[in-house]
Amino acid sequence: MVPVIEMELVGVRVEMPSSSPIALLREVGGERRVLPIFIGTPEATAIAFALEEVVTPRPMTHDLLRNLLDDLGVSLERVSVTELRDGVFHAELLLHGHDGTHTVTSRPSDAIALAARTGSPIFADEDVLAEAGYLEEEPEPDEAPPEEVVEQFRDFIDSVNPEDFAT
Repeated sequence: MVPVIEMELVGVRVEMPSSSPIALLREVGGERRVLPIFIGTPEATAIAFALEEVVTPRPMTHDLLRNLLDDLGVSLERVSVTELRDGVFHAELLLHGHDGTHTVTSRPSDAIALAARTGSPIFADEDVLAEAGYLEEEPEPDEAPPEEVVEQFRDFIDSVNPEDFAT
């Protein structure tokens, strides 16, 4: 059995120059490795909204899932990033209901967005961390301070429109 490592959601940032959103998870103990997961813009927005505690006029998809679980008496026990296969991350939700526990596969971005709304812990398999994680380096003097990175992401969030999510 592969060991699982508890992670914390550090946040979402935009990778330059590609402007690709990334969810950043950091190992809670140990080496404090960082696991970057490329995600879509809608999921990045959903995670950022959850972290910033933004209340939208109508529930977003992940709010709907949280409300559905609550109404059914099901709790999200944990989220696990379980695999990196062909450059694609895979995740699972561990749910606990009246009839026992259930494991449901998920995209990591959706699992993280749901965990951010429910306060559920996030884990990653050691194999995934060993393959895709890295040790966080001290910022170079010419790198943007964290506050500037947050401000850049806020600018990105401010530019997102509801029409961007229309299908």
